[in-house]
Amino acid sequence: MSKFDEKVAMYVASVKELGLSIPTDLLTKVAKGLGPSIYLGDASLVSGTDAEELARVKNNFLIKKLGLADSAALDAAVVEAVTAMGTSNRSKHRAIVYALLVMKFKKESVYA
Repeated sequence: MSKFDEKVAMYVASVKELGLSIPTDLLTKVAKGLGPSIYLGDASLVSGTDAEELARVKNNFLIKKLGLADSAALDAAVVEAVTAMGTSNRSKHRAIVYALLVMKFKKESVYA
């Protein structure tokens, strides 16, 4: 099994453990889109308490990658995705957070 496949398997296990519903193929495509950052400690995770990190998710992913217009709804969606992973969960994997946001805004076509 490749390192990438190991990461995706870990994400799938985390999704099941958290009781979330994310298609494995979407999770795989999002992880692939993140490139080598999924193998780097801090870069592979999202800090739910760091305002700069949450703004980075909004600006770099929702606005630049998904092409959404800046609004308060984007901020709320980021907080909602982070909360869905559990406030006490210290391992908020970026690939899972991004996949939740893709599904929320119905932007699966970006990863088609």
